[in-house]
This record gives sequence, structure tokens and C-alpha cells, in this order.
Amino acid sequence: MITAKNLYKRFGDQVVLDNISIDIAAGEVVAIIGPSGSGKSTLLRCLNLLEKPESGIIRIDDVTLDTEHYTTREEYALRSQTAMVFQNYSLFKNKTALENITEGLLVVKKLPRRQAVEMGMSLLEQVGLADQAHQYPVTLSGGQQQRVSIARALAVNPKAILFDEPTSALDPERVHEVLQVIQTLARRKTTMVIVTHEMQFAKEVADRVIFMADGHIIEQGPAEHIINFSDNPQTRRFLRQLINIETPSEFSI
Repeated sequence: MITAKNLYKRFGDQVVLDNISIDIAAGEVVAIIGPSGSGKSTLLRCLNLLEKPESGIIRIDDVTLDTEHYTTREEYALRSQTAMVFQNYSLFKNKTALENITEGLLVVKKLPRRQAVEMGMSLLEQVGLADQAHQYPVTLSGGQQQRVSIARALAVNPKAILFDEPTSALDPERVHEVLQVIQTLARRKTTMVIVTHEMQFAKEVADRVIFMADGHIIEQGPAEHIINFSDNPQTRRFLRQLINIETPSEFSI
């Protein structure tokens, strides 16, 4: 579903992605972990060109783009293959939860309003927020806002969903409700790439974990093996720093 070859990205003199290559299968859930400054969020943002790599090839489903030479049409085609969920929700403050979801359906997909509203309500039901459909973001908790953001991402029927630290801005008691939704999507074989620091969640939900440091992929493999049994000293050192983070071990609804 997703292939990136030799992605190279720098900010000024600092190289943040040094010829990174990844392959992600349809229906696979991949968690990207690593210390701050490792390049994990930049890699995610490069996949839909929120950050523009200096070089490299990106393919998502049947759309391929050379990051050194591409047209506006090719950029739009690549971006339309994915949806992104940000750590700070990025909801329209002046629109209700339902309107945040239907906006893209009306403006981009050109759906009739009745159909867009029906789809929006169905998605809010999926994330447990049907009763909050007509509330504005300011009246919702952080966890509820993030669930609206996930519903909005699902609305455009993407080939893959990209999550950039989806729980990092949440109070600890709100993390669980967002992780529940993501695990439900994983059970449905939704292709997802998740930058996260929730190691227990990554172990239970992700099919594969990629550990990054200093702009390189240090190692990757089955989630439980990497998190519990890695023999790479950099990975083990990073995981030891997180050993005392308490994350619920049960995410089922």
C-alpha cells in the first residue's frame, strides 16, 4: 500500500531523513517509535508532502511521485490517498463536531448535504460521539476532539491513515478512549502508520514496529519482538527510558 524509497530530508544543515526506505502492506499497522529528533514525525509528514523531501520516491496504492519533480496534480493525487490525524486535533473551532466531518464531504467529495450528514452521524456513532454531534470543539474534552478528528479522517475513505502522536496532547485519563478507537480500526484491517510513544499500545496493536534514531531506521520487526526482546543497544536504551510509563493493557470496547 505504501512504499517510500531513499527519502532524504534536511532542515538547513541538519539531515533529518537520510535515505529512508519503507514498505507497508495493505491492512498493516506500523508503529514508528524513537527519541525526539529521530525523524519519525518528519517521515510521516513526508508521506503526504506536508514536508517536502529533497529527494526520493513515494508510492501510495497506485499513485507514484518523484519528490524532486512533480506537478500540483500529482501532489493532490498522492495526498488524496491518505488522511492524517494530528496531535493537536486541528478541528475547525467555529464548526460543530458533525460539521467538522461533513465539511470535506461537501467541499471535496461534493456529496449532497443529506448524504454527508448521514455519513457524518454514522462515523460519530463509530467513535462513540453521536450525542455530541452538535457540540463545538471548545465544549469537548481532548479525547473527544481527537475522536472527532479520527472520524473526519475516515470520512474521506483514505487508503491509509497517518497518526502523528495522536495521544501526546491528552490527559492520561483520556488516552484510553482514543486508543480504543484506533484498535478497533486495526481489527478492521485499516492500513495505519502511527508515530507513538505508547509502547504497550504499539505492542498490542501494531503488526510491526520501526525504531528510528538520528534520521535512520535502526531496526524494525514484529512489535512484541522489538519492544520486549530487541538486542540492539540503541533500541534497548530508548525503551528503558519509557519502562515506567503506565499504559492500560486492555483496549477492547
